[in-house]
Amino acid sequence: MIIVLAVALTGAIGGGVGTAQAEESRSSHDRQLLFYNHSYGVFDRETADAIEHSDYLRDFANFQVRTTTGTDGQTWTGRYLMGRETYLELFGVGDIAGQDGTLGSAGLGLSTERAGDMATVTERLKDEGVADPVEFLQTRDFGDGVPVPWFDAILTTTEYDAFGAWAMEYRPEYFADPRGNTEPAGFPGDVGRERYLSDDYRTHLMRDVTAVELAVTEGDLADTVPLLRAGGFAVRTVPDGGVVAERGGTRIRFDAVARDDAGLKRIELSLNRPVKDRRVERIGHSKLVVGPGSRAVWTFGDGGTE
Repeated sequence: MIIVLAVALTGAIGGGVGTAQAEESRSSHDRQLLFYNHSYGVFDRETADAIEHSDYLRDFANFQVRTTTGTDGQTWTGRYLMGRETYLELFGVGDIAGQDGTLGSAGLGLSTERAGDMATVTERLKDEGVADPVEFLQTRDFGDGVPVPWFDAILTTTEYDAFGAWAMEYRPEYFADPRGNTEPAGFPGDVGRERYLSDDYRTHLMRDVTAVELAVTEGDLADTVPLLRAGGFAVRTVPDGGVVAERGGTRIRFDAVARDDAGLKRIELSLNRPVKDRRVERIGHSKLVVGPGSRAVWTFGDGGTE
């Protein structure tokens, strides 16, 4: 995970969570505190370059290519498709330093909507068997050399194979900085995803991420399930051994695989308006199918199904 690299550099130490069981069709907590914020994947250079230079994606979504400077000066260059509340972060091999920049690496950010909910998530993690969650502050440098507090984060571990998930809560300092281009609070304590992202999605077709499929190692999956449950997701095991987390508008599926088969495999997207015809865009080693109707499906490599 990008965030884990920064944690390691600041000296935080985390241990493995161990095996975690997903219970059938229920959440261990009544109130959902964490919601799908974004996911990222690292793809082959041909696919990453095709995404970066796709004219269609610039029309389809609020699309950006940018280099971000985080804690301790760590940088990463991503391709971003941003919706109303959720977004995607897509990389090529080497766009992130070290382990995080290898083919098939992926990550998942889950965020709170109300200030203070992160503390409850931390307590719930302890109930889920994570005795010592790793807490971390991510900062962002807008180019003047002065780090701005961006979000607080919690990890279950800093040890991972190719995938990791984290909980995050945006900081008031970030919302107060006009360079973040965020929106005013909709209610007291609003630190939500819709406030964080701009309304530019309205002038494009893509609205939000409604489903994600990720292939991860058994160890990385075991370290992720406690965070999902602590966040209030309904987590269940499916017949082929995968794990599905639902609630909050985005369905997240994990399939346990060997490291060489890991990665972000499939994404479903809602559209701002229905389209009459089916359109297929081949983008590097990926396929984006838009319509008919009000959804699109993006598959990478041979992962997922339409």
